[in-house]
Amino acid sequence: MTRIPSVMTRIPSVMTRIPSVLVYLRRADEVLIMRRNKQPNLGLWVAPGGKIEINESPFDAARREVLEETGYTVEDLEFRGLCTEVSVRADWQWFLFIFVTEHFTGELVADLREGMLAWTPLATYLHALPIPQADAIFAPRVLAREAEFFQAKFVYDGTFDELAKLVEWVAY
Repeated sequence: MTRIPSVMTRIPSVMTRIPSVLVYLRRADEVLIMRRNKQPNLGLWVAPGGKIEINESPFDAARREVLEETGYTVEDLEFRGLCTEVSVRADWQWFLFIFVTEHFTGELVADLREGMLAWTPLATYLHALPIPQADAIFAPRVLAREAEFFQAKFVYDGTFDELAKLVEWVAY
């Protein structure tokens, strides 16, 4: 059993979990990513995604978010990861369902309210661009074609002045 860090002893007793999805669209050795122009992760590169709405399954939300943010219709989503992100703040408690697909149709049409989209070489995304701390850990694992399903918990400090600081993570 993993010992919970001392930062977690200050978690409020009432929290709201935020179910959300990320979808990595792959094309050969490229991945479609977005430079966020709003919080969370302002200015960082992330996969398309968002919050799961009431009465939606994670798969439904993944399809909807990709269509809204990219214009693509996705098929054959592969469920590749499940991550929990927690902090001492009651409003930073995320369940993250992570999908990957190479099967999509349509024309790329970015929703610029969310951010700028770019097809990017996978190595550039993983090693050269600013990405969220947790993404730097789970992205290589969920994008590896032969890797096993990835599950983890990410624990953040409570400052959130600009970016939350990852203080611990545990893979299961």
